[in-house]
Amino acid sequence: MTASKRVALCVTCLVDQVLPEVGVATVKLLRRAGYAVDFPEAQTCCGQPFFNSGFRPEAIDLAKRTVEIFEGYEAVVLPSGSCTTMIRVEYPHLLEAWPQWHRRAEKLAAKTYELSQFLTHQAQWKPKAVSPAPELTYHDSCHMCRTLQLQEEPRQLLEGAGCRVNEMTESNRCCGFGGLFSIRMPEVSNAMTAEKLRQAVDTGADMLVTADPGCLMQMRGLASGSSVRVEHLATVLEEATR
Repeated sequence: MTASKRVALCVTCLVDQVLPEVGVATVKLLRRAGYAVDFPEAQTCCGQPFFNSGFRPEAIDLAKRTVEIFEGYEAVVLPSGSCTTMIRVEYPHLLEAWPQWHRRAEKLAAKTYELSQFLTHQAQWKPKAVSPAPELTYHDSCHMCRTLQLQEEPRQLLEGAGCRVNEMTESNRCCGFGGLFSIRMPEVSNAMTAEKLRQAVDTGADMLVTADPGCLMQMRGLASGSSVRVEHLATVLEEATR
């Protein structure tokens, strides 16, 4: 396989520690789209928790480390809208005081992609349904739809894989996770999640799908009494096209 058909996987902390099946599904999808996948074992957290908490020196250290690890690759793919946003949008701002690091951060940002973005635009992958696909509803995570402007890409992939997407009244309503927000204000966070799950149930769908591991963890944690199960985009696509 040529170098132009090789990508690096930045798997993210939540996938590595909590949702490893999402990482496995991501690798399988990228291979199915014709790419060899490298996994740099030196990778660590992208620094977003530090950044969101105001610990800028610590976030800067992790940003520099991530740039060093991934800048040699032609493309970097993440199964997370929030971590993709950190690298694509926040790194250049975070490192702008150091011209050389700023340039390196900009170059990495330009070749870093959220999974559905990469599969749709760079790989131009057309999923073909093999297994019976579920009836589902899709949650637009805040970073995905508001910062990265990615809403159609996940839906196109799901529909291409044979899934029927039933839209919620407010598909882009925050799920309540918000990183540290869910820890600092759990009552408000859980109330927001309950409303998101209520809207999902109202669609009549069997499944609630999101492309962000943080949203997945938050909604799945409160969905035990719900009629919908919560899954990541990568695992749904992988199973439907297996």
